[in-house]
Amino acid sequence: MMIQSLQSLFTRDLNKLKTEIESYKNEKVIWEIDKNILNSAGNLSLHLVGNINHFIGSILGNSGYIRNRELEFSLKNVPKSELIQKIENTIEVVNSSLEKLSAEDIEKVYPIEPLRYTMTTGYFLIHLIGHLEYHLGQINYHRRLLDLG
Repeated sequence: MMIQSLQSLFTRDLNKLKTEIESYKNEKVIWEIDKNILNSAGNLSLHLVGNINHFIGSILGNSGYIRNRELEFSLKNVPKSELIQKIENTIEVVNSSLEKLSAEDIEKVYPIEPLRYTMTTGYFLIHLIGHLEYHLGQINYHRRLLDLG
């Protein structure tokens, strides 16, 4: 039950991320920053895709994904269509990785300590959903504040 709920939540919110990126009228704005907005929607999207592919795909699903966190924030002007494809691929990775887990796996200690303390896999997956939603809200505001065209 927990695994299906996690799959549903990740799929829902990654689809919301895809909708946000698709909703930009001016593709160039995806990469803009302004005043106190320090990260573009494009870089936040790359960060979310990288984060989820690393912590779920690579660590739990053994996908072989190699993360380059610096590039998530420095890469610019990735076409909107490519961002959308990366999000769609991430949905597939989440679902295929999580369906490999058992209810017992969710209760086991997560294999690494990204938050600098020991936690269960279930706890960390809930943390990742919160992280996704936090940045999803930032992207929504970014679009509504800057994509005026």
